[in-house]
Amino acid sequence: MDIPEILKQLEVNEGKFPREAVTEAIEQREAITPELLRILEYACDNIEEIAEHDDYFAHIYAMYLLAQFREVRAYPLLTRFFAIPGDRASDATGDVVTSDLCRILASVSGGDSRLMMELAENESADDYVRSAALQGLICLVVSGDKTREDVISYYQSFFREQLPRKYTVLWDLLALSSTDLYPEELYEDIKQAYEEGLIESFFIGLEDVEATLNQGKERVLEDLRNNKQYSLITDTISELEWWACFQPKDRSSRMTPPTGCEFFGWPNLL
Repeated sequence: MDIPEILKQLEVNEGKFPREAVTEAIEQREAITPELLRILEYACDNIEEIAEHDDYFAHIYAMYLLAQFREVRAYPLLTRFFAIPGDRASDATGDVVTSDLCRILASVSGGDSRLMMELAENESADDYVRSAALQGLICLVVSGDKTREDVISYYQSFFREQLPRKYTVLWDLLALSSTDLYPEELYEDIKQAYEEGLIESFFIGLEDVEATLNQGKERVLEDLRNNKQYSLITDTISELEWWACFQPKDRSSRMTPPTGCEFFGWPNLL
């Protein structure tokens, strides 16, 4: 299968996972990588149009494949895409933001946390995107590219300086991520946030934070190392083929192409 045929099969979701095309893309990594980067560039410049067409899928495959390839050239493109204000990036990618964005960012970062930190600090970005950027730092801890202590210190800057003292969901997500990293040094900051009503117990209660501390640091960090949520992307096929939109009897996912939807056209990538 040549590159144009692979790209054609990855262009639109037709309700069945294109295993052969994805396999060929992986085998032809060097040849297809420039095309995948061009797809991300197109997505950055045309997010409104992409968000309105649920059947367009090329940018999703590009994100996972480039993450698997550890392609650092994708890093600035991804952070640019997800820094777009509001929820348009989420609209254009479905559940990717809350499920795998942290892993994708870490996988293309080359161990460099700078762009993830810029995204996390971007007040115009969606809170779930900012949280994914913060979680990406945990991925780098698990991969050995950053120390836990550095990330804890950075998280502390959010508790004490970066976030306004008013409730947003980012406070909840920050507490969750801190707890996964063993929040020994952050306990007083988390407790203060609870006292100010900045964290909803619905997401995580202070008793949950304390229960994690009671497990002991070594056990929690061992669980972290074994947590797929913070592992790098290694296999696009196993990551995507189980998605509901590819299952014949479950077409309910938002990424499933609607009946009769006419695709808006390939962005002249070939």
